[in-house]
Order: sequence, then structure tokens, then C-alpha cells
Amino acid sequence: MKIAVEGCLHGEMDKVYDTIRHIEKVENIKIDLLICCGDFQAVRNENDLESLSCPPKYRSMNSFWKYYSGQEVAPVPTIFIGGNHEASNYLWELYYGGWAAPNVYFLGFSGVIKFGNIRIGHFERPPYNESDLRSVYHIREYDVMKLKDIKEPIDIFISHDWPVGIYEYGNSKRLVQRKPHFEEEIRKRTLGSLPAAELLNQLKPHYWFSGHLHCNFAAVVQHREDGSVTKFLALDKCLPGRKFLQIVDVNSDPGPYEIQYDEEWLAITRKFNSIFPLSRKTVHLRPEQLDKQDYREWVRNKLITRGARPFDFVQTVSPFDPSRPLTRSSTSGHCRNPQTESLLQLLELPYLLDNVAEAGMPSQNPNFFNTKDDDKKNWTKTTKLLFYAWNQLSDDGNSAEAADDLEELAEDEDGDA
Repeated sequence: MKIAVEGCLHGEMDKVYDTIRHIEKVENIKIDLLICCGDFQAVRNENDLESLSCPPKYRSMNSFWKYYSGQEVAPVPTIFIGGNHEASNYLWELYYGGWAAPNVYFLGFSGVIKFGNIRIGHFERPPYNESDLRSVYHIREYDVMKLKDIKEPIDIFISHDWPVGIYEYGNSKRLVQRKPHFEEEIRKRTLGSLPAAELLNQLKPHYWFSGHLHCNFAAVVQHREDGSVTKFLALDKCLPGRKFLQIVDVNSDPGPYEIQYDEEWLAITRKFNSIFPLSRKTVHLRPEQLDKQDYREWVRNKLITRGARPFDFVQTVSPFDPSRPLTRSSTSGHCRNPQTESLLQLLELPYLLDNVAEAGMPSQNPNFFNTKDDDKKNWTKTTKLLFYAWNQLSDDGNSAEAADDLEELAEDEDGDA
């Protein structure tokens, strides 16, 4: 199975798909799946654009709306996670995951899906701003706890931010040379996400992909407990001249391939629903307090009857119309997405997202942005295509040497994160 992995998309779907078509033509290959590691910016219309979490001068409709409206169709199955520059009102509708557009699947705020026989897990983005640190914390804690309940092997894991400490398993010296402002954070061990590091150590996926810091960086983690290896790769944002795309060959059963619900994850979702955080009040989440009933057989019977393919895509708002001038609307917030409602009905679970939204937990300040994540320079849109092939990492346990082998192909970059 050939998987294209992309860093931070920033709404540039047309450019990434053009790049994939170019690769397929030049290399005479067929890419089976595209994975996007955050800052996807699924902007459907002007209202989403107004709520996009980035400085106003960087807000642009870009190209997602074409795929949402049906004007364009993704040429390759695409899955993505959120980042810290998103229009979160749409993503909140699909908290459990779902089709954001035909053939374009949002993985939700956490969880596992299957693509063919490959299991793909993910952990969602950090809080959007300072006011969210307390309000969103309990949902993030809840999502991490569910992920820690996974027992079956994960082939690929995706997070927007890097696991903290991952730089110790690659060429950190070269990383600092390219990104000097990382040095202090590396020294203080604040570069990256601590929950992501905990999940890396527990789940031990074969591959881990991230975006967020706008540079490409490779590492190989050999886990002491069982000697298994995780190959980590961070990718840049979709800009001319950047290393934003990699092609990964993953061993799998022959196709055809399609996105399907994961039985174990649906069982975990049902098991943990009773402690879904509904307020800002501090709640100490303890899995040992939960009913230990095994939900697997119940979920398996449901999927045998209904099938494992996700529910069909449904438009919930009118898409952008380029023939009309941009107009602001007083409409805000999220609506109930039929895909989410159908999934909860399948699992016989109540719809709780309205309660959480009313408590202010998924809110964001669209004018807030972290200067480290912000684009520091304007850039000119071009048709230049980038192909940076995956250089196979060795499995001999020499993390730094294996990472060096990959990064020797990369030139030093001057762009800020």
C-alpha cells in the first residue's frame, strides 16, 4: 500500500492533489491513500472563514469548498486530523469522525479507523488559545484515556503536534541549526506534546506522523520493553520548496481499500460514553471506576448487520459561491451532523455535543494565534510541484543514524515555524 503523508495543509487541497497526480505520472505508481497531519482548514463558506483561528490577513477560502460542494472530487481517499489553525465549528460536528467532503474523511478528535487491514490511530490538536486551556482540558484528558485503552496493535499514528522528547531519537543538532528558536524548548523539554509522548510509549505504532512545527524531521524510537520500533516523521507545510509530502510503502493485504469503522474503537467509545465530560468542573477520570463489561461482541454484531463503512457524507451548510461577493453572517456555532447522529444511534448512545458546546468547551478565539505557529512571511502561489521521496529508515535500532540517512536529502530551510 502506497500512502502519501502531508504535513500542514492550510487549505491547499488543489496543490497537494496536483502534486500527487504528478508523482503518479512521473513514477508510474498509484497512491492508495493521503494522510494530512493537521491545519487542514476545512472552510466551507464565509462563516467558516470568519471563525478560522489565524490572523485575518492569512484567511483565504482556498480550495476545500470545491470538494465540499461537489465541484471537485478528491482523486485519492484522504484522511485528516485537525490542528491549531482550524474552523472548529465544522470539526466539532464530526467529533467522532466522519466525511468532511466526498472521499475526504476527518478522523475526529481521537480514535482509530481501518483502511484495508491497516489500523490508523490519531490524537487531536492542542487547545486553540489560553482561554481553552481549562475548558478543553477535560475532553483532551478523556480522549487520551480512551486511546490508552487500546490493546490491539496500531500500524500508523497521527498527531498534529510532536510527542515531547522525540528529538532525542533523531538529529537534534541539525534540527536546532535549522530552527534555532527550538533550542530553549528542547532544553526545557517543552517542545511537543506530553500526552502524545505517553501514547507513543504505550501504543508503540510502527509509524508516527506529525506536522505543526513546519519542518521535516525524522527519528527512530526503539521501545525498551519489547524492542519494537516506531519510525517518526514530521513534515512541513504545503508551500513551494518545502518538504511537505512523503510517500510511504506500508505492508498490507491487497486491495481494494476503503475506510471502515474500527471494531475495538467503537467498543471503547461506547464503554467510555458514560463519563463524557459535560462541564468545566474538574472530574478525575478513572477507567477502573467504569463497568468492565466487554462491548466487543455487541459492537461486532452491530457491524455484521449494518456493515463497517462510515455513514454517507451530508452537506450541513451551503457551500461558498465564488460568483457572489463575500458576505458576513450572524450565523455561528455548529449544527448536528447526520453522520454523527447516525453513528450514535448505531451505538445506542445519546447526543452530548450540544451540552458541551453550551458549556463553552470547544470555543475558540479566531483572533488568537501562537506566533510560533503563524506564517511570518507572505508567499507567492505558484504551480511548482514538490516531490520528496521517502527514504527507508533502517530497523537496526540506530535511531540517529537512520534519521540522518533520511535527512541527508533535505536542505536547510530558512522558514519559521
